[in-house]
Amino acid sequence: MFTNAEPSGGPVRRGRGRRPADEVRAGVLRAAVELLTAEGLPAVTFDRVAAAAGSSKNTLYKWWPSAGALAAEAYFARSEAALRFPDTGDIETDLRTQLRSFVRLLTADEGGPVIRQLIGAAQMDPALWREFSRNYSRPRRELARAALERARARKQLREGFSLDIVVDQLWGACYHRLLIPDEPLTLAFADELVDNVLRGARADP
Repeated sequence: MFTNAEPSGGPVRRGRGRRPADEVRAGVLRAAVELLTAEGLPAVTFDRVAAAAGSSKNTLYKWWPSAGALAAEAYFARSEAALRFPDTGDIETDLRTQLRSFVRLLTADEGGPVIRQLIGAAQMDPALWREFSRNYSRPRRELARAALERARARKQLREGFSLDIVVDQLWGACYHRLLIPDEPLTLAFADELVDNVLRGARADP
């Protein structure tokens, strides 16, 4: 629990009033992601997160259906900034930039293991799977599809093929190498994916 210091150096106790809900929630998410990245998904339990955040376990049960769902929201809230989709007006530049950011996240010391654990646990935890889709995979897909639609409207991409399939080809290939690491997941791989997809998707000059 955070405390403020008096001029004499002694702690100042909080009043009896409740902390604002947003402040409590932010503290819980921060505690959860710290446990997740330091010790892995099994460390994220309501008991440990509540203790670390200075919150009540009942509050966590009220806001999240499972500890896995809490872990997913905490991690994706933290990683959201790293996965923003640029819009420079050039779809090749935007795809290359975003896919490289995605690969960097997946190959970071904490990123890859956390994503693998969340995907694995989601197979047996419906609440975690819903949180994964709501806060991460579905928003990421919609951002990518919107970028591709803008490119098609600018006549940079031809008609006659599914934009959802392009999303699967690009990001799905990265997930494949993350989960089945027979081949390395690298920035060069990301660049080659973009080159290959755009070779078939570009509009004729």
